[in-house]
Amino acid sequence: MTSRPAAMGAPDSGGPSLAGVWTLAGGRLIIAEPGGPATVLVPSEQVRILAVDLPLASRAKRIEALPFAVEDQLAEPPESLHLALGAEIAPKRYLVAAVRHEVMAAWVMIAEEAGLAHAAMVPDALALPRPDEGQWAVDLAEDRAAVRAGDGTGFACPPALLLPAWQAAGRPPATAYGGPLPVEMAAGAAELDGATLADRLLAPALDLRQGAYARRRAAIPNFWRRFGWIVAIGAAAHIVIAAADTLALRAIADRRAEDLRAVTAIAAPGANLSNDLAGSVADLLPTGGGAAPDLFLPLLNRVSGALAPLAGSIAVRTMRFEASALTLDLDGTDPGLAARVDAALKASRINGTVTRSPDGSIRVTARTA
Repeated sequence: MTSRPAAMGAPDSGGPSLAGVWTLAGGRLIIAEPGGPATVLVPSEQVRILAVDLPLASRAKRIEALPFAVEDQLAEPPESLHLALGAEIAPKRYLVAAVRHEVMAAWVMIAEEAGLAHAAMVPDALALPRPDEGQWAVDLAEDRAAVRAGDGTGFACPPALLLPAWQAAGRPPATAYGGPLPVEMAAGAAELDGATLADRLLAPALDLRQGAYARRRAAIPNFWRRFGWIVAIGAAAHIVIAAADTLALRAIADRRAEDLRAVTAIAAPGANLSNDLAGSVADLLPTGGGAAPDLFLPLLNRVSGALAPLAGSIAVRTMRFEASALTLDLDGTDPGLAARVDAALKASRINGTVTRSPDGSIRVTARTA
């Protein structure tokens, strides 16, 4: 991602299967690199990218355990999200992506109508080279910044949040793969990875086209393709509505408990599970290390995505992360900005508060739960 892709228009939906790397922006497919594997890069603002421990023997078992492994890191019920399992980034530690079903269905429909049903679908932050541990690779453009961290995860945010996020993350050495970085960040730059974008996507770290959204090898008539996705989107909406019903939640909880017992029996044969299922499973988990879970980047990714439409109206004065709370002090001249920020947080289902300080700044406090 040495530069922003040049707009070449959406591909002809009636043409043959297309190769090359495409970027999905504003509902349009834009060519980023004509050669290389067929790949669609989607905005990382709408994808949660996590690093998850999955000490299970097979891919099938890891996929089965995914909803339980990520449930505490998500603000939405796992059944309302499409979960995709990626590459192993450390021993028994894997990349995992979470995206809303309705968003994923819309992306797949756009790709298939453009003749890219066979293309991989990758969050654009993961198209950056993976830097060394403790470093960042950054693609900074006029309207957004995409970041890939040394642990293999990534996120995207408005440019105004890049420097505060870097400072809150401990000022990791950062290498620019797009526009010039702020002077403070550029001071620790490493040598650029010389591989092309197509080279890096020959074996992407994570492909969202899995499960119900797996790639299609052969084209199907346009009418049936539209009909199928209408049915899929309708089904996803009914799942979300049903999840809000108390009786349905009870049934889901019971089913999860049985599933968890089954997975635990596979991972730890002979384990004695008491009526306190959560406590029993917690006792089986490995101890040591003492490191707190990485809550900062996932929360920052969600807040950045929520505030992205307001990026031109705000400037970040300070950013702090303590315990499970992210605090941002914002400057802005719009008298209605506080209300717009509050509405943006609520629309993204972020647990947070927005207050105006005596000095005129706006304080945003967002919490992981």
